[in-house]
Amino acid sequence: MNFLADENVDRQIADRLRSTGHNVEYVAEKDAGISDDEVLEMANKKNTLLLTADKDFGELVFRQRRVTSGVVLIRLAGLSSTRKAEIVVSAVKKHGTELMHSFSVITPGAVRIRHEIE
Repeated sequence: MNFLADENVDRQIADRLRSTGHNVEYVAEKDAGISDDEVLEMANKKNTLLLTADKDFGELVFRQRRVTSGVVLIRLAGLSSTRKAEIVVSAVKKHGTELMHSFSVITPGAVRIRHEIE
């Protein structure tokens, strides 16, 4: 799968996804400091799944009705970067393309996928 990882995503998550064969562009490596609007637009142009830890993307998708290729909100505060990476990779492996064109939230105990984001 193809991902765009927002700069607030732990580097280990991007690296771990890459090591399992996924294509991951990491905002922190190329375009650090760009706005949330620009991040969402970049993900949409490339038709990639956006990984973020920023709850503001819920506002953009649901309140402002912004079109999205898919957003995965990572809510794993308090866990080590290594554990976060394990959980995200496991969720991607289990749910795969189901995450596309959805708004998903990964927490320590669950993955919630909301398909009707239009």
